[in-house]
Amino acid sequence: MTKENKSKKSSEIEELKQQNGELISHLQRLQAEFENYKKRNENDNAKFIKLANKELIKQLLPILDNFQLAFQNKDSKEFVKGMELVFSQFYSCLEENGLKKIECKGKFDPYIHEVLLTEESKQEPETILEELQSGFTLNNEVIRHSKVKVSK
Repeated sequence: MTKENKSKKSSEIEELKQQNGELISHLQRLQAEFENYKKRNENDNAKFIKLANKELIKQLLPILDNFQLAFQNKDSKEFVKGMELVFSQFYSCLEENGLKKIECKGKFDPYIHEVLLTEESKQEPETILEELQSGFTLNNEVIRHSKVKVSK
């Protein structure tokens, strides 16, 4: 090999080393940017969740006020009526935020019901006879199954 060829190969190697270093540096910067993006995204999500809770709490504050008023008048005959109104207000607030009660009529559905008891009945098997505890969905996702008694 001649000196000229060695010099050419040496310069090519140096050029490739330089390109390799630049690519590694670029990759490290991209990796750091991605890590920063992930952290920002996590912080934004946490902030969003806190803000969503804040809005729900703000909606619940008038209900808390009404509970306090009702308990101040707990010796009066209007107490039960007041508690019914507070319950209605509370349930409406939850419904406005996506909560829905699961219906417990007809046939047992394992996706929305949970059987606690079975009973001999003239009804068709697996017909819901009684709701023992209400179940709920939040934005069409079951968050608590209805607890039911079904026929055998």
